Amino acid sequence: MTLISVNTGRPRDVRANGEIVRTSIWKSPRDGRVRASGVNLEGDEQSDLTVHGGQYKAVYIYPSEHYAYWREQLPDVDLPWGVFGENLTIEGLLEKDVCIGDRIAIGSAEFQVTQPRQPCFKLGIRFGREDMLKRFVTSGRSGFYVSIVTAGEVGRGDEIRFTHRAADSISVSDIFALKMGNVASPGALRRAASIDGLTPSWREHFRSRLE
Repeated sequence: MTLISVNTGRPRDVRANGEIVRTSIWKSPRDGRVRASGVNLEGDEQSDLTVHGGQYKAVYIYPSEHYAYWREQLPDVDLPWGVFGENLTIEGLLEKDVCIGDRIAIGSAEFQVTQPRQPCFKLGIRFGREDMLKRFVTSGRSGFYVSIVTAGEVGRGDEIRFTHRAADSISVSDIFALKMGNVASPGALRRAASIDGLTPSWREHFRSRLE
């Protein structure tokens, strides 16, 4: 498991549907070592902290393996690393292989998996396609957010390794499907709502569906 690219970006104003929208979804690959601490990578900044960033969504990770799928789906679109807004493009670790609450070390930093990525309308702006959100959800290729447990530096080529596997948890792919699906058993919802490492807003979502 390897870190392929470190990508960061600052807020920018773009025009979409006749309005000015502030977004940080445009990310560019970085050379050298980049520090991860607090709730950000150095040089990265979220635009709307009510829905992006913060403790539970400090860093967004996306598997490089998904790019082959998207090149087939979007043959006329340029797809450089970071185009999905991810901070870390990785290889060898897919959503089905990692669970909520797992901890991974990259470089000298340690991270904890908190939730899949639930896309917002800004993904459609980035790709210039109104159907991009639906395509993203349908694909199941969500990527995942992590919190920063131990500050450190990351860089292209770093090995990725597990430092802790969460017991009685759910894979990122399964909890994404549960969140996006319309039908779920009470047992599945109860289990998801009980996962300590899951972002509180997602736990509350599953609790509300139980009620």
